[in-house]
Amino acid sequence: MIEQTAIQDLLSDNHCFGCGPDNDRGLRIKSYWAGEGKTRCIFTPATHHNAGPAHYLNGGIIATVIDCHTVCTAIADGYLQAGRDIGAGSTIWYATGKLAIRYLAPAAIDKPVILEATIVERSPRKTVLHCDLSGSGRLCAEAQVIAVRVPQEW
Repeated sequence: MIEQTAIQDLLSDNHCFGCGPDNDRGLRIKSYWAGEGKTRCIFTPATHHNAGPAHYLNGGIIATVIDCHTVCTAIADGYLQAGRDIGAGSTIWYATGKLAIRYLAPAAIDKPVILEATIVERSPRKTVLHCDLSGSGRLCAEAQVIAVRVPQEW
């Protein structure tokens, strides 16, 4: 099996709370290509990522990991659509234009959650993605995300 480098580790100057390798207090998620237009991330929550009931993952953390996983997918795809290696040349950034989540079941905090994002549609200015978040063998949340390309100086 070929070992991949996480998408986030190929992006420079990324201080994002959810996905930035340059943020030592962040979640530091890692997303990997899992086929054409698909990425996968396994996130292991810490106990302080809990909801009101201490044995479930907080909904805001769920939203953050979905947001960051999908936006990093859009960024990586932006580089590929430009014919460049991820992180090569001038910076390509996307930001969240829309994040619509349906919470379907609680996610246990003591087990990893798996995020799977799929690019549904792309244009030069935006990428539409679908993301599933599963834990303990069940679908816990699903989301539609619109990632919008922003200027390099963003």
